[in-house]
Amino acid sequence: MSTKICMIAEGSYPYITGGVSSWIQMLVSGLSRYRFVIFTIGPKESNKRKFNYIIPENVVEIKEVFLDEINKRKSHSGMRLGINSLEKEAWESLLIGDNPDWDTLFSFIIENRLESIHTFLSSRDFFDILESVYNKKYSSMPFANYYWTFRSLIYPLLNIINQDIPKTDIYHSVSAGYGGIIGSLAKFIYNKPFILTEHGIYTREREEEIIKSDWVVSTFKNIWIEHFYSLSKCAYDHADKVVTLFDKNKKIQIELGCNERKIEVIPNGIEINQYAKSVKKVSKDDYINIGAIVRIVPIKDIKTMIEGFGIAKKKYDKIRLYIMGPFEEDIEYYRECRQLVDNLRIKDIIFTGKVNIVEYIGQMDILLLSSISEGQPLSILEGMASSKPFIATNVGSCKDLLYGNGDNYGYAGFVIPVMESEELGKTIIKLCKDKELRVDMGNNALKRVSSLYSKDRMISSYNRIYSQYGG
Repeated sequence: MSTKICMIAEGSYPYITGGVSSWIQMLVSGLSRYRFVIFTIGPKESNKRKFNYIIPENVVEIKEVFLDEINKRKSHSGMRLGINSLEKEAWESLLIGDNPDWDTLFSFIIENRLESIHTFLSSRDFFDILESVYNKKYSSMPFANYYWTFRSLIYPLLNIINQDIPKTDIYHSVSAGYGGIIGSLAKFIYNKPFILTEHGIYTREREEEIIKSDWVVSTFKNIWIEHFYSLSKCAYDHADKVVTLFDKNKKIQIELGCNERKIEVIPNGIEINQYAKSVKKVSKDDYINIGAIVRIVPIKDIKTMIEGFGIAKKKYDKIRLYIMGPFEEDIEYYRECRQLVDNLRIKDIIFTGKVNIVEYIGQMDILLLSSISEGQPLSILEGMASSKPFIATNVGSCKDLLYGNGDNYGYAGFVIPVMESEELGKTIIKLCKDKELRVDMGNNALKRVSSLYSKDRMISSYNRIYSQYGG
């Protein structure tokens, strides 16, 4: 029998298209010699079995877990569960935001004393732990607010780690948060290798989301941020191998406490030839088509993109913007973006929804990415493989992709500051006015992506890692 690998996804595959999800689909399909179990953590139980991918034949099982699912087991309030001093210390460290003894917490979980999550959360032991942490660190805030904040903090974690984890030969998580906890727990239970791949830096992304969020009261934002840092440190400590996409992220992982000897840099890859077949521009008019391959969600900062395009449109009328990607993930944000277009009275912005990128990308003259956080964006690799110049914000590895990192391929676009609509508008105009520059940058892009970011190179690297750890 071939090696079985548990691929752990959080908030992505197979519900959300693009980005990490596309990477998982590519890797699993490209490594057909292995059997895969997909352990997927989704935000909402209403998404159950609503897959947006054709699942590869070598996927033998999909286990779905949802952060909002209600534990339906019978529960009892006010019980004593017999938590010992080491377990109490570990729980207190977790709630304080320190690095707890995760193995003690894992032992507590698998000894079946969490038959009901509600029984634990309503137990006298948990109340005593909360009270102790409150007196040590949070006594300046109202106890009731503190109590319910920490219950909501711990519930999704308990719900996830109280699940049955399929037994496989290798565990591979593509995030360091809840997914990393599952990988760490599986390693603890089965003593099997655990591989962690971070596309972005999980803790930094969650921190940005929490700071900007409305669902967390400002007083409690640091509590949530410290919690996610603790989850990621657990993953770093338990992983046998940590893969990142570029050197900048490797340095951040080391700063966050990951052992440097565990880390390997493996860039994303793309099927270059697929984009050589993209449909070419056939329009007879003299408009310049500008495209964005992007999910319409706040972290992609579509509003700055709209504003930047509007600035360029006032000075260079013959341009169109195609925003190519799904909007169902955050309908409210999508409506806000449409309303912004109306309020600014900007013409020639087309929201296409989800499309076949190969059918659209060849018709673009310029591509945009206005994200406030990224890892190594697949959309830029797709644009480069299609010989298109890019304007991207200075996040993740965008600068390495477009300017190079010690190679001699030349510039493949422009990198601009985050949330700078004026700069975006000026840069769009610059490229619109210079066709020769667009062509040169597109050629440079194709050369760089063909040499350094091919799918075959990425697949080969992961095949080597799986073989090293028992494949």
